[in-house]
Amino acid sequence: MQRYTLTGIILVVIGIVVLAYHGIIYTTRLPLPRIVGGIVLVGGIVLIFIGNKKVGLHG
Repeated sequence: MQRYTLTGIILVVIGIVVLAYHGIIYTTRLPLPRIVGGIVLVGGIVLIFIGNKKVGLHG
């Protein structure tokens, strides 16, 4: 599995967790809002797409 695809899967999982729990408290002063979860989720999907596209071109 390529690095982009693996990183994308990890980001998708983190994004889903953040969205499911209405934000995660990273520190006591800095909560991660749901918008961050959405951004991470979309970023993960993009990385998975890029990783799969590179495999298709080279593999």
